[in-house]
Amino acid sequence: MFNKVVLIGRLTKDPELRYTSTNNLPVCSFTLAVNRPYSVQGTERNADFISCTAWRKQAENIHKYVSKGSMVAVEGKIQTRDYMDEKNNVRRYVTEVVCDSVVFLDSKNSNNSDYNAPNENSNKDEEDELPKGNFNNVEDDLPF
Repeated sequence: MFNKVVLIGRLTKDPELRYTSTNNLPVCSFTLAVNRPYSVQGTERNADFISCTAWRKQAENIHKYVSKGSMVAVEGKIQTRDYMDEKNNVRRYVTEVVCDSVVFLDSKNSNNSDYNAPNENSNKDEEDELPKGNFNNVEDDLPF
């Protein structure tokens, strides 16, 4: 049997970070809006809104580096669970993607202003090693 999910979408709101009460493990919840690959002529494209959960260091990184509107790729597995809503005395059912891997797809400057801050620990020598020049017509030099 095989349970594997790969999604690419945008966060519908800022991710929520919390810690478990027993082990104090970080867990981050977020919802991805994933466009459907088809649409009816003359109508807006539909999207699915998929709940995702990440754990430990990955959860902290998501909370720190992505926000509403960020595009991410998620790899994980679908998990279902249920719990008793004590407030309303109703059994609730949840289907979510438990993330094994989350890749941030936005460019560094597009979403998070922290990326624009200069890195005080950067090494000037490393910057000098980067190639310089005009790379607009690189494809002309390729052998294939």
